Amino acid sequence: MLKENLYTCYINEQVFTVRQKTKLSHGQSFNERRKWKLNHDSSHKVDDVDRKIIRLLQEDARKSFNKISDSLGIAVGTAYNRVKNMEDKGILKGYTVMLDSAKLGYGLTALILIEAEGRYLPDVEKELAKLDEVICIYDITGDYDVAVVARFKNRTTLNNFIKSALKMPHVTKTVTNVVLNVVKEDFRVKV
Repeated sequence: MLKENLYTCYINEQVFTVRQKTKLSHGQSFNERRKWKLNHDSSHKVDDVDRKIIRLLQEDARKSFNKISDSLGIAVGTAYNRVKNMEDKGILKGYTVMLDSAKLGYGLTALILIEAEGRYLPDVEKELAKLDEVICIYDITGDYDVAVVARFKNRTTLNNFIKSALKMPHVTKTVTNVVLNVVKEDFRVKV
């Protein structure tokens, strides 16, 4: 089955319309093929317009395509296509809100270092990732294998978390550091 599509391409601020006929494999939608192609095409480079869009979305992830286009002096369609392309490439992984965890009752943050038996490290990390309190899990170098950032309502929940982590198969040792004061906590990448 042949499917004809019209694409609008933007190259050096010039607009080109491309007509493409695509043969779809049995049972494969055009969007599935497009996603596959985008994910396997490493030629996408983040340019200045993409960076500006990212900065605007980091300030306010709910910003409309109209507001993005007005801020950058580009067409609404360009803003939409740029965002969609970055989503498809996995550059934009999702949209979220920034919360004050202490105001929600999670006033205790801990950095927990974990030593695990080498070949079982991915299994340990998968189990840790299932726990609601865990915010981040990092493979690290040094004396420990894993760094976990987690939030807790109180010392009792932290204590229970550490004890259950130590009971996990292949976990050999933990060291817990309690955060006394948050000086900076901003997971946005400056682009």
